[in-house]
Amino acid sequence: MYIKKKSDGHVVAQKEVPEDVDVVAQRETLLKILSRSVACLDEVHHNRLLGLILGTRIWDHIPNVNVMYALLDLIVSLATTSGKHLSSCLNMLVSNLRSQPRILDKKMLEVLSRVHAALHKISYLVPLAPSILLPILAQSIPSVHDKDRLVVPYVENLLQLENSSIGKVVGNVILRVVMERLLDLDLEIGCDDILQDDSSGGMFDMELEDAVEGTMNEGEEFPVQSLNKNNVFYELLGKLMDLSFKHLIFCQDAGRLDEVFENLFESFDNLILNTQKSKFSQFLMFYACSLDPENCGVKFASKLLDIFLNSNNNQVTRTNAVAYLASYLARAKFLPTSFVASMLKRLVDWCTDYCRTCNDDARPKVHQVFYSGCQAILYVLCFRMRSILEVPHFQSQLTPLESVLSHKLDPLRKCLSSVVSEFLIQAKAGGMFIVSEAFIFDDLPESELSSAFGGFFPFDPCSFMSPNFIYWELVKKNFIYWEMVKKTYDKDDEDEFFGEVTVYGDTESDEDCDDEVDLDNEVNKMSITPKHSFMCKTERLLKMPSRISPSTSPRESL
Repeated sequence: MYIKKKSDGHVVAQKEVPEDVDVVAQRETLLKILSRSVACLDEVHHNRLLGLILGTRIWDHIPNVNVMYALLDLIVSLATTSGKHLSSCLNMLVSNLRSQPRILDKKMLEVLSRVHAALHKISYLVPLAPSILLPILAQSIPSVHDKDRLVVPYVENLLQLENSSIGKVVGNVILRVVMERLLDLDLEIGCDDILQDDSSGGMFDMELEDAVEGTMNEGEEFPVQSLNKNNVFYELLGKLMDLSFKHLIFCQDAGRLDEVFENLFESFDNLILNTQKSKFSQFLMFYACSLDPENCGVKFASKLLDIFLNSNNNQVTRTNAVAYLASYLARAKFLPTSFVASMLKRLVDWCTDYCRTCNDDARPKVHQVFYSGCQAILYVLCFRMRSILEVPHFQSQLTPLESVLSHKLDPLRKCLSSVVSEFLIQAKAGGMFIVSEAFIFDDLPESELSSAFGGFFPFDPCSFMSPNFIYWELVKKNFIYWEMVKKTYDKDDEDEFFGEVTVYGDTESDEDCDDEVDLDNEVNKMSITPKHSFMCKTERLLKMPSRISPSTSPRESL
């Protein structure tokens, strides 16, 4: 090794030049001797030597792997023999994780595994090491603006640590740090980079395929024109989402997804739930739920509903929580109709109690939480009404909804008109209400009242149109597009135009369904607005879309 002194006097390691075998062997021997003599090293008298050791970038010395192994053994000895070197040694190891090259050969992979092994050995021998390592890991994560894109290999290393024994201590912070970077990249991507939206169109009136109609040749990949493929943030986000999704799969295989989900939801609650203009990050939660519908899938919906029902939470948090809940219940293919109906019942019961105790006039800002709850119910029913109405017990649970919609708070004229219109059309066709004359079933005109509340449905398909990445493929297999939905006003003979999809937890339909459903054509039509049907039976979901400006949130609309 060579010592290079900067103008400020600090010592740094200088990249080695090729050396003969004898020199390499001598260096390896020297490092091994130092490992056995660390108790004799003094911070003052051996400052330059310690600076050289702790300032070494192992990736510059890869050809001499035995020297690097001896160096890592020395680092472990320094960290575990004297507490005064522990923080410096951990910093050195994390620094090398941070500076890891994006492409690793076989030797580099071996050295990388040794770096992880060193961290684990130190954590095992020094019980306080993980707590000291925690802030080092969090503070060392590269910026999303880093030109070398070091954030990708660093996040990969973080997730590897989370899936190890160290993760039992620092796992929740690691997941939070990763989600923070996902969100940072998410917010760097403007809505113009994702969707060329005509905001004047209703949510259910415009389909994404209209934007690209006539531009595709048979057999071509879906041309996501609205994505700026040169956007470095979009590329980085896709890579980090891929890593995060793979990590969730590893956790599921290891039987620890439930543990990870709790930490993941905590980060979601603190970082994403109340963040405006989040377009991609939330799909990490969606996919985690799809991996374990009975546990994580149910927990996510229940936690969101609890946040909404908790009057101690602020208005914005409650409104956002129920928006996430509505979007999730509508879009998650893996949720059974019975569970969706039970969630709707709790929402309807809350709205009924609210109306019973409220004698106020219709004022969107004052009753924002109430209107957000009503809009959530209407939105979910746009997707799930047909399957719910086919089960008398489920339909009877929603009977109080009629009185809520007839209340003087007038939710039908305060919620998003496109959602209200679609709901009323389906309610009339399905005979949902006994006294149908109580409502106007024609399309409602856009008015100041009907547009006052606005719309925010975070699991909108336009948010994850990214066919270049694995995570998009994993999401779409568990996602209900609007054109997959069989609505109450659709004719039964239209079934032949829609692929059948079995809903998790429901009984198989009378007709046999194929195990594999090809959704590629549906991706090409990722509508942003409902325009067709819903479900044929309680057991099946068909297609779907929706179209909401991903940047619109309840806070902005009021």
